[in-house]
Amino acid sequence: MFSSRTFCRSYRLTTNFRTLIPKSIGTRTMASETSDSLTAEITQATGTLNDLRLQNADVASIDAAKKRLGELKKAMAAINSAGGSRDAGKKKERLLLKTAKGTRDYGAAEMFCREHVERIVKDVFTSYGGSALDTPVFERKDVLAGKYGEDQKLIFDLMDQGGEQLALRYDHTVPLARYLAMAGATVQAKIWQVGKVYRRDNPVMSKGRMREFSQADLDITGAWDPMIPDAEIISLLCTILTRLDVGEFTVKLNHRKILDGIFEVCGVPQDKIRSISSAVDKLDKLPWLEVKKEMTEEKGLSSDVADKIGEYVKHKGGPSLLDLLKADATLMANPSAKQGITDMDILFTLLRAYKVLDKISFDMSLARGLDYYTGIIYEAIVEASAPPAFAANATESPAPSKPKPSKKAKADDGEEDELDESQVGVGSIAAGGRYDNLVGMFTAAAAAEGKKAPGLPCIGVSIGLDRIFAIVWPKWVEKGMRSKETMVYVLAAGDGLLEERIALVQELREAGIKTDFLAKKKPKLTAQFMAGEKDEVPFAVILGGDELKEGLVTVKEQKWEFVDGKKTKVQSADQGMKVRRDELISWIKQTSTYQGWSSGRLI
Repeated sequence: MFSSRTFCRSYRLTTNFRTLIPKSIGTRTMASETSDSLTAEITQATGTLNDLRLQNADVASIDAAKKRLGELKKAMAAINSAGGSRDAGKKKERLLLKTAKGTRDYGAAEMFCREHVERIVKDVFTSYGGSALDTPVFERKDVLAGKYGEDQKLIFDLMDQGGEQLALRYDHTVPLARYLAMAGATVQAKIWQVGKVYRRDNPVMSKGRMREFSQADLDITGAWDPMIPDAEIISLLCTILTRLDVGEFTVKLNHRKILDGIFEVCGVPQDKIRSISSAVDKLDKLPWLEVKKEMTEEKGLSSDVADKIGEYVKHKGGPSLLDLLKADATLMANPSAKQGITDMDILFTLLRAYKVLDKISFDMSLARGLDYYTGIIYEAIVEASAPPAFAANATESPAPSKPKPSKKAKADDGEEDELDESQVGVGSIAAGGRYDNLVGMFTAAAAAEGKKAPGLPCIGVSIGLDRIFAIVWPKWVEKGMRSKETMVYVLAAGDGLLEERIALVQELREAGIKTDFLAKKKPKLTAQFMAGEKDEVPFAVILGGDELKEGLVTVKEQKWEFVDGKKTKVQSADQGMKVRRDELISWIKQTSTYQGWSSGRLI
């Protein structure tokens, strides 16, 4: 039997652990020796405790051994902690300065361009009678769940926040529908909203495809006469894209009821209609044979049914395509398809009145994957929308070795980088459709059992501001557009004239003329000119002591031009002209330079 007395003698033979820890560990070597000694002590104490247990030693001996082992382990933890602090001081881990995946910063020049785009969009929204709305960037998760079909996986979930399961908004449409349901589903209005939305997608930053991006939406809510709001929305979209100068664009149209009717006529099972619709929606990115392969091999559709769908979705055109569909007796016998064709007939008549028919393509392959659409659907595309070298009507079988859009190598931090931009297009720059049941889904879910829940028909469009920026920005740079709106720079010749400069700057600002000056008491004239030229300010107003006594200022107009692809200031021997100080505001506002700028010509 291993007695308590025997253990105590063994215990005293070991060195007290406190003596192994110097009051001040001055060197790494001393700390290492102490750590090694403690490791040996811990090993010995662990063995002693195990021996006591195996020999059924008395409780007092076992408790003493446990206490001893615990004290040694605490001492080791203290040494490790101290060592870690020293290591942190000597081997500081460098902070990785970068934005999160799928996000980016925008500098001053880029923001000026983005604000220009946003101003145009908002101006058209208000000219069409829209009113603004703002909703939170995050919603209750159950509000967003079940609304986005296969894209549901792209929603950014948030951790439990005080008992609420939350998620970042995926778009503006579902939050708007929630807002309308909370308002009693009685709002009849045109409502617009501009803000950030979030999708956990693979980003392609140069094409404006990101995880955090800006969308501008306008929706028409309430019951109106058939297809009038639908035509109004499409006219609004064409107006915005024309004013934004995105180049040639096409608005692709289809009708969800026509598409659903086609699927039913072709023999698609009811439970597969939404998933097959999602596959068809990829025809703008993939050849038909790859889409068919997804339908049959991944989604279990029979090959002959897929071939029947292919015969329909290959069609695109204008109003004449309606005549082709009307001649299809089988399709017209389907109530859903017949209703959709009737709606499209009315729509084309209205679009002719809006004078936008030349921008429209009735495209039977357009499906829009979101679950909440019930009627007309549309999206706007430009030349850069499709992947490079993609042939939309390709029917040949793809080469077996052809890869899907490739991903770049993983970054140093282990984060998978964005998709290879050479394999990806910008995609649609705007899209939307009619969603007559979404508000009713919310009111029904919130209503008491047995109580009738009101619905509210809606139609809207979402404009991808980042994708438009990706198209507009290179043109903006090529044209040498400015990055500020400052129109006047006030300078002083000779003595600083700080108070006089400030007084004039304030007068001009109060008159609505954007004005700046160099924030120094007695700046050199050359430094002031350089500061104004940096921002390409068109008017330099120069104050002189003698001139001010006469009630005069000198105004020098400055211009820039492209020389060999580089923007440079036009050199001139003109020393400026004298203008009466009390007439300066009216003089500036009457110039062609100022009037051209205020009319929206930003170069």
